[in-house]
Amino acid sequence: MELTFAMILRKLLVALILVGAATPAVSGSADIVSVDVRRTGPGLYRFDVTLRHPDTGWAHYADKWEVLAPDGRVLATRTLLHPHVEEQPFTRSLGGVNIPPTVGRVTIRGHDNVDGYGKVTKTVEILPLTE
Repeated sequence: MELTFAMILRKLLVALILVGAATPAVSGSADIVSVDVRRTGPGLYRFDVTLRHPDTGWAHYADKWEVLAPDGRVLATRTLLHPHVEEQPFTRSLGGVNIPPTVGRVTIRGHDNVDGYGKVTKTVEILPLTE
């Protein structure tokens, strides 16, 4: 029996469907959508961070975001205490973050309790006090 192009294509499509059905769904990462930073005092800043992650419940959710110095040091961590299944993206704040005067920019990265750090980060300038 000679296989026609249509038969080969049909068999390939069926194989791809079966492989796709057997592959576990890949969830998204804890990605930073936006960052608003404000100076609140000498060397102190408040961060309002919007994060997106396809939380499914306690078993898999975005559990924190971090403020990093250019050298990779963690300057602050905002722990997220529960899943946000019905609230995506969501914004949470952290105040009283001490940023050394030698640090001119910071990077915000998200994290989830299964896959670790997200793929999308945001880097923001830390503006000096102008008086």
